[in-house]
Amino acid sequence: MNIRVEHLSKRFGTFEAVRDVTFEVRSGSLVALLGPSGSGKSTILRILAGLDTPDAGAVWLGDEDATRVHARARAIGFVFQHYALFRHLTVEDNVSFGLDVRGVPKPEARRRARELLALVGLGGLERRFPSQLSGGQRQRVALARALAPEPKLLLLDEPFGAVDAKVREELREWLRRLHDEVGVTSIFVTHDQDEAFSVADRVLVIHRGGLEQSGTPAQILDEPATEFVARFVGEVNVLDARVEGATARAGALRAEVPTGGPEGDVHLVVRSYDLKLWRDDAGVATVERVVTLGDRVRVHATVDGAGAIVAQFPRRSSLLRGVEPGARVAVEVTSARAYGSSSSM
Repeated sequence: MNIRVEHLSKRFGTFEAVRDVTFEVRSGSLVALLGPSGSGKSTILRILAGLDTPDAGAVWLGDEDATRVHARARAIGFVFQHYALFRHLTVEDNVSFGLDVRGVPKPEARRRARELLALVGLGGLERRFPSQLSGGQRQRVALARALAPEPKLLLLDEPFGAVDAKVREELREWLRRLHDEVGVTSIFVTHDQDEAFSVADRVLVIHRGGLEQSGTPAQILDEPATEFVARFVGEVNVLDARVEGATARAGALRAEVPTGGPEGDVHLVVRSYDLKLWRDDAGVATVERVVTLGDRVRVHATVDGAGAIVAQFPRRSSLLRGVEPGARVAVEVTSARAYGSSSSM
């Protein structure tokens, strides 16, 4: 089912939670609403589910204007961050609950529940209660319950926020595999960019209630449309610079930027992995700290006339030879983008 959102707005008192948001989700795709806490992404999801009503705009589910359609009539599955499982019901009963409410015969509801539990890797745990499961297992039960009525649209609100980092990573990979197998159109909310980029086909970046940018993970990373997106996604350096033609100058640092952008005083945004530096006594920067982080090394340096920068390297990189606190280094910018210094954040 294709989803179309047109000029959606929602206020809570004087607070503008959603501001003129328009986007489209193709049938069968997996889309992430990515943004910081309080950006409005969960409100958008609740409006899609019919749990909140917009002040303006429309929600189209396929060819139907569903803006005023009750949540129960929308054929939508919803997965909450904290599972929302019934503690007094077994795993199987939790999954079949929605089918029971819809009057599906008991044998058919039980068969569907067992099929889904096998699909999410919980076969054999049908008679357990939620308290007897791990956090990751409970989230799988919640997802199976949402899928049981065969929804046309699946919505997930911070689905892995209540589990630890290791389980979260495993659940990401599992959700992507499950989506590819089931194929239901899905939208999930997250503030975790790694989660969004590793799972989603497309990412919608939400900020202060508005849509900053929509695109593939590669487009969001490599072609950030606004300074907010450039700063929010990945580890970045932001330097005061001046652009003339296609060259930005920040103190002793030089960087090529896309033509057609702002000129004059700008904010130069450079991702940490788009910096190369190497030992050079005639270089333009001084190393302050070198930090080892597993398979990566983070180098903190100060560029003459520009200030602090951070660069990341693979731990075995040959460029790190001789790079130590106090060393002078040459710096090359492999990719950068410039934004007007008065741009909104």
